[in-house]
Amino acid sequence: MQKNAFSSRQVAAACAQGSLGQAGFSLLELLIVVAIILVLMVMAIPTLLRSKMSANEASAVSSMRTIVTAQAGYALTYPELGYANDLSKLTTPPAGTPPDSNAAGYLDSVLGCASQPCAKAGYNFSIVNVVGSPVSSYQVISVPVLPGQTGVRGFCSDQASRFTYDPNGTSACTIPLH
Repeated sequence: MQKNAFSSRQVAAACAQGSLGQAGFSLLELLIVVAIILVLMVMAIPTLLRSKMSANEASAVSSMRTIVTAQAGYALTYPELGYANDLSKLTTPPAGTPPDSNAAGYLDSVLGCASQPCAKAGYNFSIVNVVGSPVSSYQVISVPVLPGQTGVRGFCSDQASRFTYDPNGTSACTIPLH
C-alpha cells in the first residue's frame, strides 16, 4: 500500500468523527458568492433594458410599415373614402361579419384597437393629420408609452411611405429613417 493512502474504513471513521474538516460552506463564503451574483446582475440589467428598448423600436417600425400597407389596401378597396382616418377602421371585423369600411380587416385588434392611441410593444400608435374628403393624406405616429423606458425614439410616416423619426421620443419627426 502507498504511504498516505486511506482505506474506505478509515475515511468513514474520520467522517463520523468530523476529523476531515468542516462540511458545507461558511456564512462568509455564502455572502461572497451572493455579492458576486449581485454585482453581475447590476452590470447586466442596463444592457438588458437597452436590448428591450431596441426590440420595442424595431417592433414599432415594423408595425408602422404594416399600418401604411393596410392604408394602401383600404384606399384601393374604398376609393370613395380614401385612406382610413382612424386605426379602428382597419381592424378585423367581428366574427361572422364581412369586412366593411368601418372594420376592413387589414389589422389585428391590437393595432386596430377601438380608440386611438393603440398600444403595442411599448409604443402608442395613431393616425393623425387627416386631410380631404375622400382622405388624400394622413400621418401615422408612434411614440413610446414611457419615453426612456419602453423606447427612445418617436416614429412617423405618411401616405407616401416616408419614414422619419424624432430622437426625443415625440411625434416631431424630422430625421429620415434609413
